[in-house]
Amino acid sequence: MENISNPLVLIVEDEPAQLEVLSYNLGSEGFRLLQAMDGEEALLLAEEQEPDLIVLDWMLPSVPGIEVCRQLKSKSATKNIPIIMLTARGEEADKVRGLNTGADDYIVKPYSINELIARVRALLRRTRPSGVGATLEFGDIQLDSEMHRVTRSGHPVKLGPIEYRLLMTFMEKPKRVWSRESLLDRVWGQDTFIDLRTVDVHVGRLRKALKFGENPDPIRTVRGAGYSLDFEG
Repeated sequence: MENISNPLVLIVEDEPAQLEVLSYNLGSEGFRLLQAMDGEEALLLAEEQEPDLIVLDWMLPSVPGIEVCRQLKSKSATKNIPIIMLTARGEEADKVRGLNTGADDYIVKPYSINELIARVRALLRRTRPSGVGATLEFGDIQLDSEMHRVTRSGHPVKLGPIEYRLLMTFMEKPKRVWSRESLLDRVWGQDTFIDLRTVDVHVGRLRKALKFGENPDPIRTVRGAGYSLDFEG
């Protein structure tokens, strides 16, 4: 069974052989994967699933990779997703255009798969620290993803595996409002048939575990929208 806390990578590549190579190697490194073979599908998956990183080919049917990048970087929900652009276009002008459109990195084909994986990890270290063993902090709450330990005001907090993954999701993007559907996909995984009320139950358990003593409730319920880690609520 895959580790749902592992980073989610969207691979956008229209050549089946290249898609298979990328998927095999990234999957072997423990990344969870989404796949798209054209620009329209890539835009839909990026907005619906909000992956942690996108590996994006420049030459795509329907919508070119450069336009996919431009659209994703122009929207508030997807603008912070790091994008590595893959292309056979090695001229400096093309690199500048790709980076100016919002790509976070640029790799020219043919490339070393080991270099690509290294660049994926380097970008994730900056944008998703919990995926590479860092400690997350929000207010007086600390989550050490390497030791799998949570504390609040210095006191240990005991959490079940689902509550731990919920808290990790909240702490990666504090103050963001997560819908029940997005939490279900992120914490339980895609293709999981669970009632949305189950999300409410586990959020309630997490809230109870974090509210011991005089500590304020760190989870804000947003009517009709979902939940957020936000003391201001």
